[in-house]
Amino acid sequence: MRIALAQIRSGTDPAANLRLVAENVGRAADAGAALVVFPEATMCRFGVPLAPVAEPLDGPWASAVRSIAAEAGIVVVAGHYDTNYPLRNTAYVGANDGGSSTAILLEIANQLRGKKREGYSVWLLWTDAEEAVRKWSETDSLYGTRHLAERWQKDGTAKKIKAFLLADMIGDADLNIDRDGNSTPWLEDLVYEAATKLGYQSHFFERSTAVEDDHLPFMKIGVPCADIIDLDYGYGNVFHHSPQDTLDKLSPKSLQIVGDVILQTVWMVDSR
Repeated sequence: MRIALAQIRSGTDPAANLRLVAENVGRAADAGAALVVFPEATMCRFGVPLAPVAEPLDGPWASAVRSIAAEAGIVVVAGHYDTNYPLRNTAYVGANDGGSSTAILLEIANQLRGKKREGYSVWLLWTDAEEAVRKWSETDSLYGTRHLAERWQKDGTAKKIKAFLLADMIGDADLNIDRDGNSTPWLEDLVYEAATKLGYQSHFFERSTAVEDDHLPFMKIGVPCADIIDLDYGYGNVFHHSPQDTLDKLSPKSLQIVGDVILQTVWMVDSR
């Protein structure tokens, strides 16, 4: 964890001091800090009567500081949909590999809309790993996410991302989420902790594998990522990337389990 020490000269005006906090938090976050430490008497300097400006811990000044901290960090929740160009002349619809994670993002948006968050900002991102024109390879895939990762690295957004949660193939009626060896270990652990807290641990991490997915470009630039994916769709993964990937293979309960775990993980990232 990178820690920033903010040396400021606070005055007698709490509002002006709050602006100093916001300015220094922004600079620290841009430099990649996860924790910013301010000196004592940041709200109001010593040497003057403090009773007139004193507030409870949940007062407007402390609440504003919490909001500043939240705005300095981002949790990205990404959903995977498939163009799947090689299957363009088949009856492929991609109910699970595409439809399920697109749907879960829409419902997460519905759960978050209109509600004031105390934690980090949550960004919803729709991605398409399957842009491969000929055959999946390091150069013929992930065009959109490679472009976005490069852009976020250049403009400083990547340094503010506390967690990148990717949902992929999460609607299978026989839900069994893999532990991904290409994801960040502590974030994978946090996902499992969230699942356990909700009583869903039996659906998580019985298997381990290393998945090539939309999170890889972000992993390469140092963003903590967790790929939440069930890569065993039908016996021997027979329904994956086939016209048999249809709605009758999915379960609303699986979508609920994954959606609940993602939201629980977001809240747990907030409190880290």
